[in-house]
Amino acid sequence: MTSVLTVTSAEKSFGETRALAGAGVELRRGEWLALLGPNGAGKTTLVRSIAGRVRLDAGEITLLGTRLDTTSGDAVRAARGKLGVVPQEVALYPKLTARENLTVFGELLDISRPTLAERVAWALDWTALGDRADEPVERFSGGMKRRLNIACGVLHAPEVVLLDEPTVGVDPQSRERIWQMLEQLRQDGASLLLTTHQLDEAQQVCDRIVIIDHGRDVAAGTFDELVRQTIGSGRRVSVVLEGEPPAALLEAGLEAAGGDGTSETLAVRVEDIGEELPELLARIKAEGGRITDVHVEVPTLQAVFIHLTGRELRE
Repeated sequence: MTSVLTVTSAEKSFGETRALAGAGVELRRGEWLALLGPNGAGKTTLVRSIAGRVRLDAGEITLLGTRLDTTSGDAVRAARGKLGVVPQEVALYPKLTARENLTVFGELLDISRPTLAERVAWALDWTALGDRADEPVERFSGGMKRRLNIACGVLHAPEVVLLDEPTVGVDPQSRERIWQMLEQLRQDGASLLLTTHQLDEAQQVCDRIVIIDHGRDVAAGTFDELVRQTIGSGRRVSVVLEGEPPAALLEAGLEAAGGDGTSETLAVRVEDIGEELPELLARIKAEGGRITDVHVEVPTLQAVFIHLTGRELRE
């Protein structure tokens, strides 16, 4: 698959603080890529370097076939003209209406007048804000502002879109609408790179995931690939039994995982759920255990993330 954006061996320091220490990322055409990392891992610096707001100390950035760090100014401006940037902070004019905000940002993006009218109409429909188009943005809810903020960043129909925490601080309904909007962008031909702390959403919607830590990329791949590379694809199975578990089961390797006197839980890790789980349940029944519930823990992106970056909270 063709790459539309590559960052190689990116390095950047701010005084004594090393924000990037060789980080790399590749975004492929038509892809939805999540860039994940703990606080201070270098995500924002990496995104800002792609957008042209931070100059790298070392490394290479290639956008749509153009080397941004070595190519002439006109070529770089042409490449970045096909880049859309949506910041985490809502960057709107609160006293202006939705339509006026879109018009201002369209002019800043150098969209021609005839085309701009069409793009503003498209954006109002895309964000489901058509019926609020002529109201001041200061009256909007957080979710409405967030949707409009995204629209202002992609009004020029960019081929590559950088999104920094596009769903932060919004309710579940608004979050779902934003994911639908972004999926439509991708269907229309855009390639999306987003940072997010919503790991469950990144697992569900993104094609691939890059995890960076201490300024370096530490893992990249699909969710299934990351699971295999880190925590493994096995499952922890917990079986709740009525009363005391038969001693033979504990002797057979099942782990006592707690109880309340009327029920007890046994746990075990299995590698092949389809083959081993029926055998496990049959063995428990054969030993006289009375099963009241079964819980299978599936691998999650959060577990992969913690495995790669540690549990220590960073501020």
